[in-house]
Amino acid sequence: MLKVIIADDEPRICKLVQVLADWDSLNMEVVGTAENGFEALDLIKTAHPDILITDIRMPGCDGMELIRQAKALCANLEVVIISGYAHFEYAQNAIQYGVGNYLLKPIRREELMDTLRKMKERILKRLDAEEAAQIMYQDNQRNLSRLKGSLLRDLLNGERIMLSREKLKEVYYFDGKGECYQTFVLKIDCDVRKIDGEAVEILREKAEAALHSGLECCEEMLLYFKDYTGYGILNYTFGKTGAIRKKLRDCLNQLDAKKRIYGMVEFSMAIGDEVNDPQALGGSLKKAKEAVKERLLEGTGRLLEGVPKGSGRLKQRELDRYAKRIEHAIEALDAEEAAEACQDLEQDVMQIPDLCGRELLEVVNIAGNLFASRVGIDGAEEVRIEFLSRYCEQCSRSRQLFQELEKMQCTLLDQIREIRANESTRPIRLAKQYVLQHYAESITLEEVCEAVGFSVSYFSSLFKKETGEGFAKYLTRIRIDEAKNLLRETNLSVGDIGEKVGYSDRKHFTNTFRKAVGLNPAEYRKLYG
Repeated sequence: MLKVIIADDEPRICKLVQVLADWDSLNMEVVGTAENGFEALDLIKTAHPDILITDIRMPGCDGMELIRQAKALCANLEVVIISGYAHFEYAQNAIQYGVGNYLLKPIRREELMDTLRKMKERILKRLDAEEAAQIMYQDNQRNLSRLKGSLLRDLLNGERIMLSREKLKEVYYFDGKGECYQTFVLKIDCDVRKIDGEAVEILREKAEAALHSGLECCEEMLLYFKDYTGYGILNYTFGKTGAIRKKLRDCLNQLDAKKRIYGMVEFSMAIGDEVNDPQALGGSLKKAKEAVKERLLEGTGRLLEGVPKGSGRLKQRELDRYAKRIEHAIEALDAEEAAEACQDLEQDVMQIPDLCGRELLEVVNIAGNLFASRVGIDGAEEVRIEFLSRYCEQCSRSRQLFQELEKMQCTLLDQIREIRANESTRPIRLAKQYVLQHYAESITLEEVCEAVGFSVSYFSSLFKKETGEGFAKYLTRIRIDEAKNLLRETNLSVGDIGEKVGYSDRKHFTNTFRKAVGLNPAEYRKLYG
């Protein structure tokens, strides 16, 4: 709805303009009237109209002064001048303010409506152009952000790129005028089973806002998020190293202080080496990625710096012991024993002197690979990847890592149980299917066993265990159930029905039916047919 203000020192003119125009059809509304220029300016300041209809001659602040000040307040304000013939030449001077719409007294409805329609068209055209320009600007900003982000993507992917200040500017639009570069990694740890999708987007936005606000002192800043991890490059002038690290720590503290608001989230940050040569950015970022793993041992909410040497041990003894324990657990499908193997592995590994976060992750990954390979079922690799690459990646402490390993073990053991259960019941399903297809024939247990590929003794035992009844009893039940249907729904003779369900002897069929149902076939038909 376009907003209109009418200003005239004659109230009847204001009323006339209000009555003459069909404002609803124009999608306009009169939001106020004024009897002098001062009142009109006050209305413009509060109502922010799209159109001003004003007399050119008014006491105090006249129409020309009103237009000048109104245009200063609202550059895009459309103005219609009301003027008599005596003042028309004076009114034409308003063209210097971009006003070219005039209504001569006496005002006619057709002329007023035509003027308003043209103004509406002009306003809407301008608004469309502004919207298109805004969309184009936003697209350009997104494209620029993607181009800048490609620098970090290339570095993270290990692309061998020759970097210089000129290439950073020309190829990646990273125009850092400072002499120093600092890489950093911001890690968001949370339970991905609970915080995903839009929730992650909100966390990224909060983190990005904190970093941009806190690091305004930098010449240039680049931040790129991949899943729950933000990767950044800062550019600044010599002498700011200490201040930049303090700013990074302040940003982390700000996020850490609000972590409970976001829903059980942990934040950690690591920095790589400060470098002066852009070619060294890849190595600096790699160090930051390694350093952030130390949160598993040192705790979250810290600004981590430097990559520890670690123990240097292969951890083979601990892993061999784990592998031996899980073999029996997998064979016995014993989740409790598998959990104990995992807990023993954790205890052994955590006692290693000088253990670092990088080594801890390696141990858990190797253990996960061992368990998945020992299981030897389809889909084990997908489960391993999901747990170790998705869930373990979001752990913030060592205990959580081994808990995820335990969960992976339980998931795979459950899958083995399901597979074995399906394998054991498969011959039963095949046998039942064979019976449904051949119950009208004189089938034997031996024929069924041959069809499903099992020995008579094993199949008989398995069938009774899975169904709760012997095979002969099951076959009789299927035949009698079908006989009931035929007795209710057809006019076939009892003998014919007996033959259709596998009994060539009518007397044998009748006796079997009476024994199963408590009625002979004829009695059953009389009651239920």
